[in-house]
Amino acid sequence: MTFGARMLKTGIAVTVSLYISSFLHISSPVIAAVAAIFAMQPTIYRSWRHFLEQLQTNTLGAVLALGAGMYLSKDPFAIGLMCVLVIMICLKLKMEETVGLTLVTVIAVMEASGQWQFALNRFLQILIGIGTASLINIFFIPPNPREQFVAQIESVFAKLSLLLRTAVSDELKESVFRDEKRKLEDALGGIEAKFKLLEEEYKKLKGAKFSKIRDLVVYQQMHATLRKGLDVLEAVEQHYFQADRSEEIDKAFDRHLEKLIKFHEHVLLKFDEKLKETEPPEIERVEADSNRFMREMMAENRERPDEDLRLAIVAASLFDYGYQIGRLDKLVEQYHRGS
Repeated sequence: MTFGARMLKTGIAVTVSLYISSFLHISSPVIAAVAAIFAMQPTIYRSWRHFLEQLQTNTLGAVLALGAGMYLSKDPFAIGLMCVLVIMICLKLKMEETVGLTLVTVIAVMEASGQWQFALNRFLQILIGIGTASLINIFFIPPNPREQFVAQIESVFAKLSLLLRTAVSDELKESVFRDEKRKLEDALGGIEAKFKLLEEEYKKLKGAKFSKIRDLVVYQQMHATLRKGLDVLEAVEQHYFQADRSEEIDKAFDRHLEKLIKFHEHVLLKFDEKLKETEPPEIERVEADSNRFMREMMAENRERPDEDLRLAIVAASLFDYGYQIGRLDKLVEQYHRGS
């Protein structure tokens, strides 16, 4: 985990919540700080949604807890029973994310044992924390999932590039290769989670136009292309070194991998508009090279019918990786023409 804007905003939200509580002469303002911590969200849409959902479930929880506190006092069994009831209600309303803070409200209000003023004081603290965190998240360094997503893509490609360039040559120590590959898999999982946030942001907020949907198509293909690169690593690890191959075959695979990596890098640079207008001629031949390489590897297997098809499996994964890069290249071209 790295320090980022969300952590900074959480600290600011806690501080502001405590100051507001102190200004309003609210005793024990710690609940406002806890509410602010729970309410900090990764996107603007989630901030609004979380605020509205927390407002609903916390109001409901406070009303139920107030009634229970008046008749059942603050008996531990009664508090536990009310917590179970509130959890069931939140799940029924499909507001699972609000459960934690709503339970804090229930416990805090029931502790008042039916004292209206004290219970409202606790509920007000909850609202202060939620409102403060939501407003700070929206107006102070607002989250930019698109920028974060693109940065993650570039970071993951750098990891993938290193592993692909050393996969066939087998230069990395096995322990280092496995550690880096595990980090790559984790990073790809992070990209998938970030894409879901981006998709939610674009589709749910008002004003999501066709251009936003077009962006999502490009981002999804970026992720899919990286996944195909990981599939190449899997194929090399499981099949390549178990196959009977010559030095010429090793060089052929290594050269073709290098072409695909450069093509992938070229497309990402093109997306960021960092390239000159003229394209290197070898980029235009990548698709033809992939077709030719695949035919050569299939011919190699036909010449040795007694051998298994392990090299063909690796070649097929390379072909698929190249195809996905080509598809991404076309989408990036359309992306810039439409912008």
